[in-house]
Amino acid sequence: MASELDVAYVAQLARLYLTADETKLFQKQLGDVLKYAEKLNEVNVSHVEAAAHAVPIFNVFRADEARDWFTAGQALSNAPRKANNLFIVTKVVE
Repeated sequence: MASELDVAYVAQLARLYLTADETKLFQKQLGDVLKYAEKLNEVNVSHVEAAAHAVPIFNVFRADEARDWFTAGQALSNAPRKANNLFIVTKVVE
């Protein structure tokens, strides 16, 4: 069973403020989850190949082909601020 300390720690991480009754309820629920996770350890998976995904995933990107695109001048034509063929933007990172 999960201890009151475990529930308080998880609640603190989630920035939840729990009453004593809620702590007791979640203590039981967290204990049940942990008990089920322990039960999963009993399953023999030695014959199962490790996988990153449950279903196969395929690359769906199109082939990369060169195309005509904007020139730097065209791309910058509507820019409110520009210098040295670059867009000038407001700093957003401290």
